[in-house]
Amino acid sequence: MQVNQRRWLPGEGWSPPSSAPLGATAGLVLVFGDTALLADPYPLAALRELYPEALQVGCSTAGEILGTCVLDGSLVASAVAFASTRVRGVVLPLCDAGESSQVGAQLAAGLAGPGLAHVLVFSDGLWVNGSQLVRGLTSGLPPGVAVSGGLAGDGSRFQRTLVGLGGAPRERQVVGVGLYGTTLRIGCCSLGGWDPFGPERRITRSCDNVLYELDGQSALGLYKQYLGPHAAGLPASGLHFPLRLRSGGAMPVVRTILSVDEEADSVTFAGDLPEGAYARLMKCNVERLIDGAHDAAEACRRPAPGGRTPELALLISCVGRKLVLQQRIEEEVESVREVLGEATALAGFYSYGEIAPFIAGAVCELHNQTMTITTLAED
Repeated sequence: MQVNQRRWLPGEGWSPPSSAPLGATAGLVLVFGDTALLADPYPLAALRELYPEALQVGCSTAGEILGTCVLDGSLVASAVAFASTRVRGVVLPLCDAGESSQVGAQLAAGLAGPGLAHVLVFSDGLWVNGSQLVRGLTSGLPPGVAVSGGLAGDGSRFQRTLVGLGGAPRERQVVGVGLYGTTLRIGCCSLGGWDPFGPERRITRSCDNVLYELDGQSALGLYKQYLGPHAAGLPASGLHFPLRLRSGGAMPVVRTILSVDEEADSVTFAGDLPEGAYARLMKCNVERLIDGAHDAAEACRRPAPGGRTPELALLISCVGRKLVLQQRIEEEVESVREVLGEATALAGFYSYGEIAPFIAGAVCELHNQTMTITTLAED
């Protein structure tokens, strides 16, 4: 496997301009970037000239990752030339969140085929129920085929997110990329590092990913009570205070806010919050957030056969972590580099939701406020 990475900045084009691209040998190009730049057809057309045979997949972000740099207002492209792994993509429309499970199942059906080893998924970040998308997708895949990816972002604006396959990226789309072959080695992990605070409360009224009541009280009212003066900045300020969701004997997951509805007195999250489950507010611990990224990298490195170094690591972290870490944001990416080493190309983005198993072999989940890492290597 070979990886070639480039960055687009307004007025500069794709750089480094002198670096020889993989050209027609590239089978996959992942493009992550600023919403406005991704909507501009010129950069993507120029990229297709560099990698004419590659499947071009892209989504908008809340920040781009290139090596150990965290960027804003750019496009980051990672072209991959596989030795023997085959690639296929499917793009589907997503009219509203209620279709998420069905769209996930359709993605699975479209990607089914001999040798399917892994699925990368990138979804609109606002018009989706991430939990149901993952559930529909994983239910239709063969045993042992893992899923990882994320929900597109739009900075802290929460206005529109874009996803594309081949053509122009659009709103309300989901893309699945199937990786096929027997030589591909995948590592996946998702870890957070947030601290719970306040009492654990029972979800007494909800509908899918829309939360109405906790312990019989208005969920929006409780959020505003805890946020105090920060409540005026909802939904963006809610990224500093996600919910930890505990349901039955499953491992707790974190849910983050997508929007609030003052008229309905409700809060909409990226994934389901089932009635009867328990939720608790969380707050940041900067050191633990950075440690979480380090530990996720360690977990991804362990499964590599013979200690093989991954050629590419796809990092998808949450916009909430970026807002909290602020000037220390690159420390979480640097902690991944310390574990994986200089030989591994790092690429990724800050998202509205992360998709991966907690560790390799576990059930795939939608996460929020985590650092999710997918490592790729070929024998």
